[in-house]
Amino acid sequence: MDVTAILDQLNEAQREAVSSPLGHALVLAGAGSGKTRVLTQRIAWLSEVEGLSPFSIMAVTFTNKAAAEMRHRIEAQLNMPLRGMWVGTFHGLAHRFLRAHWQDANLDQNFQILDADDQLRMVRRVMVSLDIDEKKWPPRQSVWWINAQKDDGLRAAHIHDQGDVFVQVQLRVYRAYEEACERGGLVDFAELLLRMHETLLNRPELLAHYQRRFKAILVDEFQDTNALQYAWLRVLAGNSSHVMVVGDDDQSIYGWRGAKIENIQRFEKDFKATSIFRLEQNYRSTATILQAANGLIEKNADRLGKSLWTADAEGERIGLYAAYNEIDESRFIVARIQDSFNGGEALSEHAILYRSNAQSRVLEEGLLRAQIPYRIYGGQRFFERAEIRTALAYLRLLSSRDSDAAFERVVNVPPRGIGDKSIGLLRDFAREKQLSLWQAATELCANDALPGRAQRAVAAFLSTIDTLDESTDQFDLPSLVETVIDAMGLKSHYEKEGGERGQARLENLSELVSAARSFDPDDQVMFEEDSEIEISILDAFLAHAALEAGDAQGDRTQDAVQMMTMHSAKGLEFKTVFLAGMEDGLFPHQMSMDEPGRLEEERRLCYVGITRARQKLYLTYAESRRLNGSDHYNRPSRFISDIPRELVEEIRAHEVLVRPALSTSRPPKVRFKTEVEGTQLKLGQKVNHAKFGEGVILAYEGTGPQARVQVAFDGQGIKWLMAAMAKLEPKE
Repeated sequence: MDVTAILDQLNEAQREAVSSPLGHALVLAGAGSGKTRVLTQRIAWLSEVEGLSPFSIMAVTFTNKAAAEMRHRIEAQLNMPLRGMWVGTFHGLAHRFLRAHWQDANLDQNFQILDADDQLRMVRRVMVSLDIDEKKWPPRQSVWWINAQKDDGLRAAHIHDQGDVFVQVQLRVYRAYEEACERGGLVDFAELLLRMHETLLNRPELLAHYQRRFKAILVDEFQDTNALQYAWLRVLAGNSSHVMVVGDDDQSIYGWRGAKIENIQRFEKDFKATSIFRLEQNYRSTATILQAANGLIEKNADRLGKSLWTADAEGERIGLYAAYNEIDESRFIVARIQDSFNGGEALSEHAILYRSNAQSRVLEEGLLRAQIPYRIYGGQRFFERAEIRTALAYLRLLSSRDSDAAFERVVNVPPRGIGDKSIGLLRDFAREKQLSLWQAATELCANDALPGRAQRAVAAFLSTIDTLDESTDQFDLPSLVETVIDAMGLKSHYEKEGGERGQARLENLSELVSAARSFDPDDQVMFEEDSEIEISILDAFLAHAALEAGDAQGDRTQDAVQMMTMHSAKGLEFKTVFLAGMEDGLFPHQMSMDEPGRLEEERRLCYVGITRARQKLYLTYAESRRLNGSDHYNRPSRFISDIPRELVEEIRAHEVLVRPALSTSRPPKVRFKTEVEGTQLKLGQKVNHAKFGEGVILAYEGTGPQARVQVAFDGQGIKWLMAAMAKLEPKE
């Protein structure tokens, strides 16, 4: 391979980075600027031009997918297999090192790696042995704390509790967990890096060997490194290795899980005589989208600085839509997708991005109503999320005590001291006597046939469910859902979990209450119209949830709209992108608004969202939003005003989807009107209903006698009504 072949098809900035002299280099690679190509071509350059052996080069990235792509490209460039080359993730390379040097690392030769679930179970067993109350000190919280200490390079012996009760308890767990892992020859993911780092420091001859071996080290996504990964890199590089890191400080969005943006900012100081290269030419987005991204991100301080540009067309202005509420927002997005699909665009070229998973429910319902397939990327549909399924299982148990699936799911969630052995006794007895698990538990408790602690726990569980059931008549559906969540300890359980994950679970539970509040059984077509079957509102809601959870979302081969959080969208691109929920308090998140550092990370997250779009970008916000169980009236996101006004086109407010009967496999064509055709009703009109009182028309679908209108009633919530039957009286 000659020099021309290596530099061919690179732009000027990329060529400068790839062909730079041996030494340290920091490549600031903007979104869509071809950073992976630069990394692989740099390796080819080092091998073919600088004469370094491919086996003296280490290349590190963060995901197995990225590592596999890098290996594939390097093999194609060098036209040779890379079996012996050190190309992989931080954890993968650390594992390789520890397998080779298990004795130096004080490990068993056949040490086993704990995955996340195994680690949680191990911590739970440790806490039981220490007689630590799981209700007060959730095991997940301890797992998070232990991993965070390891990511900072800290063993239990290095930490002082300073009289802090929380730290004292976590230290007890950490010490016992370390001892249990040593006895069992077990290593968790955080331990892989920490153990390799310690081994290099404790074995100078081994460190010297690898410092001599690796003449060049290349790191991708450098802005996502944590404290230990950076320390690991510095130790391994020593004073002789040539280090090139590629990253983008404007896309550092994982501070909440330990990533240190300071690493990319301090690289030039720690690695002397560093050359800096900026990849600013974008090959993904239109000029308008890039100018919007630049205008947004320049509001952040302490940036290393770069400005994206493209040689491609200017493109359409960014669409900004102000919705009445979250349902109107969903309808607008669905309508735009339908228009685009009717025009020949693939559904998979459309992505809906949101800050909080709880936002997905209303968006999912809009897509389901329009019969548009979709796929949740990097996550689960709303009614399939673990905390939602658990809450629904409690509700099913209220409705039917003989639901074994519901019983097994919730009998020890939150933990009540009912272990696998006791549940096994219940299963065996139920099978022998041909009883449901509830019946088996009732009979065994009546005869004091369970072990002491489990006997008390199961009896208390049965009693709580029965007591709740006795009072269900006094609750409406949303109050019942909220009461079950509180009474069964789910809210306090996830509060103790803490962190981003715990907060997301709490938000999803609150959104389940919202779903119950907006649920209208008249909207559900479960039986034939002339059926005499009656169903309670609770059972109707449970059936609705089951049907939505079981309604297959688009699989990986099906043309489907892509839905995901903005964190999940990093590294992806789509022709059309919707950023939903652009409101202060939602995005930026309320917990970030008063802290400059966290607000800047939220702005970087918005920058990531904007730069996912290739041709068309929409920003949507709602004047009012029911989320997490309550109504919010937030101002539009401050990030909207960060974008230059001339780049934004405000879409005519309150456009509404009029949906004809769905009679084809393709989504119907869409038209927009403000008057409900064939009636005297229109959007924004105040009306009076004999039962629900005064309200305002928010949206509608259909025409004439078949028209349905959505009305927000004072104190009664939002309801869908048949216009011909509701007898709505217009008010002046």
